[in-house]
Amino acid sequence: MNGINEEFMSALEGLCEEKNLSPEVVFDALEAALVAAYKRNFASAQNVDVIINRQTGEVHVYAKKEVVENDDVLDPQQEISIDDAREMSGTYNIGDVVDIEVTPRNFGRIAAMTARQVVTQRIREAERGIIYSEFAEKMNNLVTGPVQRIERGNVFIDIGKIEAILPVSEQPPGEEYEIHQTVKCYVSDVKNGARGTQILLSRTHPGLVRRLFEQEVPEIQEGIVEIKSVSREAGSRSKIAVYSSDKNVDPQGACIGPRGVRVQNIADELRNEKIDIVKWSEDPAEFIAASLSPAKVLSVSIDEEDNSARVVVPEHQLSLAIGKAGQNVRLAARLTGWKIDIISDVKAAEEEELMKAAQEQAEEDFEETEAAEGNDAE
Repeated sequence: MNGINEEFMSALEGLCEEKNLSPEVVFDALEAALVAAYKRNFASAQNVDVIINRQTGEVHVYAKKEVVENDDVLDPQQEISIDDAREMSGTYNIGDVVDIEVTPRNFGRIAAMTARQVVTQRIREAERGIIYSEFAEKMNNLVTGPVQRIERGNVFIDIGKIEAILPVSEQPPGEEYEIHQTVKCYVSDVKNGARGTQILLSRTHPGLVRRLFEQEVPEIQEGIVEIKSVSREAGSRSKIAVYSSDKNVDPQGACIGPRGVRVQNIADELRNEKIDIVKWSEDPAEFIAASLSPAKVLSVSIDEEDNSARVVVPEHQLSLAIGKAGQNVRLAARLTGWKIDIISDVKAAEEEELMKAAQEQAEEDFEETEAAEGNDAE
């Protein structure tokens, strides 16, 4: 019998059940693979079909030939005369396709070998699909696992069924990792390619800060406190804007926690990264003033058309408001979505004096011009 042995058929059914594979999908793939195997092993250009009996595993190969007029058979591998076709069955007409069995004697061995290859491939594909689906659901979420190895600065972390990669570009400056060290990371991308599923992790993404607060603060989990926005320069400083619709709940206090324990836990996870917790407001001026924490703001002027804000701070707070290398104002701009220009109260007063003097001068010039025009008229 040219077929796949019963033992293999039984094993195939068990594997399909275990790996959640559809047996019909596997049989279809196997039949397609056997068509290619037949053509390769028997140097045939024939148009053939392979049919596998789903119960017995018996394999049959059929050459498919088109019925043509008796004198029109140009390619015997592809065509059959009407007379020859009707010897097989009187129902055939011109244009019909006749299936003629051409199963080789030793095709069972080829079929069994091909079946093993196809099933193995399908299992790999199914497992990849399962892993991809599982981790696609974890996109933009936290995962935790031990460091397995470090190659060229890239850190490989065991997160369960797969090894994920934390690239050099997604590691905060100055962070170092050791083998077996447990690390929390943000899943920034999940790719499914020829080499299988690839999980890309990040320790620099602002989403890491968001997820850590969501994990640490019960009020956020319960929806009482909402994270409105996050801005971050990894390894140095983060700002997070929070809000609560419940007037009895202080969103900043909830995130800081009793004796500061909640925010300290997050800072420890981020290797002592500084975290500013800002109260969000629907009033842009109020929100911008809060975003420049820890600096104190005297006034904020909003230009909605230009989406910009002019902020006045005390002279002694100017460097604090701007931050080292402009970091504080840069993070505040990202957090609020507004362009922010900061000046000191001394500079603002000088500008106001200059503007006042210019206005007075303009008024004097106008009065002199009017007087001169009046004299000319007389």
